[in-house]
Amino acid sequence: MTNLAEIPGRIAAYLLEIEAVALRPKQPFTWTSGIKSPIYCDNRLTMSYPEIREYIAESFAAVIREQYPDTEVIAGTATAGIPHAAWVAQKMNLPMAYIRDKAKGHGKENQIEGSIKPGQKVIVIEDLISTGGSSIKAAQAVKEAGARPQAVLAIFSYQLDKAVQAFNEAGIPYQSLSNYTALMEVALEKGTIQQDDVQALQAWRADPSSFGA
Repeated sequence: MTNLAEIPGRIAAYLLEIEAVALRPKQPFTWTSGIKSPIYCDNRLTMSYPEIREYIAESFAAVIREQYPDTEVIAGTATAGIPHAAWVAQKMNLPMAYIRDKAKGHGKENQIEGSIKPGQKVIVIEDLISTGGSSIKAAQAVKEAGARPQAVLAIFSYQLDKAVQAFNEAGIPYQSLSNYTALMEVALEKGTIQQDDVQALQAWRADPSSFGA
C-alpha cells in the first residue's frame, strides 16, 4: 500500500535521478518566455522508466482512492498527461479520456477524445503545473462538456503563487504528487545543491521574473 506521506520525497528523488528535473541556481536555464529559471523540468522522461512510471501511477491512484473515491473518469491533458492518465485508468479500472489544448479543426472538431458524459466526476491528470493556465483550461473543457472536474492532479508543481491564485479564481482544486519544496529538500540531502543555493531558489519561487536579472 502506498504511503501518501512518502510520495513527494520519493518522486522528487526519482525525478532528480533520471534528470527529468534539474536544479542549476548558478547557471539558470532560459524559458521560452525569456524568464531565467534555476529549474528545468521534463516529466516525459518518466515514461521510459517502468519502475518510476508504475510508482507515479500507483501514487495518483492512491490519492484518488483516498480523496476522490467517487471519481468516474480519468482524463489526461494532451500530450504529456495522456500516458499517465492511461496507466491510472487501467490500474483503477475506470474509463479514460484525453483533452486537447483546443478543439480539432477538422472532423468532429473534438476537444475531448474518449467519452465524458454530463454529470460524471472527472480527475484531470497533468504532468506539470507552472502557472496553471493550461491545466485550468483542460478542467474548464470538462465543465463545458457538462461533467464535474473533481481536481487537477499533477506529477510536479513549481508552487508558484500565480498558479495558486489562478486555481482559486477558477474554483478548481489541484495538487501535485511532488513539488518544488520537496525537490529542494531532496537535492540538498543528496548534495545536488548546497545550503547557500536555497535562498536563491526560494527567491525564484517568490518572484520568477526577477531571477538572474
